[in-house]
Amino acid sequence: MGFGAKIATKKEKRTGELLSQVHPEDLIKFGLIPEFVGRLPVVATLNELDKGTLIEILREPKNSLVRQYQTIMGFENVTLKFHDDALEAIAEEALKRNVGARGLKIIIEELMLEIMYTIPSQDAISECVITREVVINRSQPITMYRKAG
Repeated sequence: MGFGAKIATKKEKRTGELLSQVHPEDLIKFGLIPEFVGRLPVVATLNELDKGTLIEILREPKNSLVRQYQTIMGFENVTLKFHDDALEAIAEEALKRNVGARGLKIIIEELMLEIMYTIPSQDAISECVITREVVINRSQPITMYRKAG
């Protein structure tokens, strides 16, 4: 991250802090008509998502993206694992693209597209491991094979 990126991050945090202190009177001063502002029962602001929060979104919910893909691969009797550094790389890419939480799905779909088509046709594969290199370079994942017999 360059020097300019650090300044932008501090500026964004400052803007978020200021927006959290907005009152209806401020909206009127900004130019919204009082009749419209009166119909807004609550003024709420959202904070920017950071890398840690994006990783939690990937991992924590019951229907998280990671669990969805693990379930899909489980239908093919393949265990899908994501290394922690792979999840970090996905979150970093979402931040770099400035796509937020919804963009995580786009990134994982791009990542998993070829894997989803090639792994099921190979019956001998028992495990697929997604690493940071797979995310960054879009290289092939680590695959483990079943013992013959």
